[in-house]
Amino acid sequence: MATTGVVTFLERYRAYLGLLARLQIDPRLQARVDLSGVVQHTLFEAHQAFREGDGHTPEQKLAWLRKCLANNLADELRKLHTEMRDVRRERSLEAALVTSSNCLQAWVADSLTSPSQQLICEEEGVRLAAALARLPEEQRDALVLQHWQGWKVAEIAEHLGRTRTAVAGLLKRGLARLREELKRDE
Repeated sequence: MATTGVVTFLERYRAYLGLLARLQIDPRLQARVDLSGVVQHTLFEAHQAFREGDGHTPEQKLAWLRKCLANNLADELRKLHTEMRDVRRERSLEAALVTSSNCLQAWVADSLTSPSQQLICEEEGVRLAAALARLPEEQRDALVLQHWQGWKVAEIAEHLGRTRTAVAGLLKRGLARLREELKRDE
């Protein structure tokens, strides 16, 4: 991949990595962790590592990005908690990123039967993450908290400082706008 090709490849995954990072950090701690900085650092490291004709497939590069993101998130959490390095926690974070990536893909497609379908599903996950990134922040937060974190409307309302009715509206408008964004991308 030429430098321009590497940058283009990496920019396609910025929103996807951002969403994966958000899914790994407790929403109550997100204000204390610079997730966009973690994603930027991950992309910077990838830009240094990826080269034209390196023989790696896009799937291998994406797996590398997820592993790098997991390491960078673990570093941020370590700074936040000022705890001694726990390799088991770092590995569990990497596994959680893979799980979140799989959940994101599962939200797009119910079953995967072939490598080409897996690649299509991965691309759909990237599209979904990009569409989510274009939503207003509170709509995006409400959708992520409900659909990925499994929070109830009352919990989301308390976290966002809104009424349950307001959160229900955010969820309804967010889903409608998400559908529009996905249709626009087709």
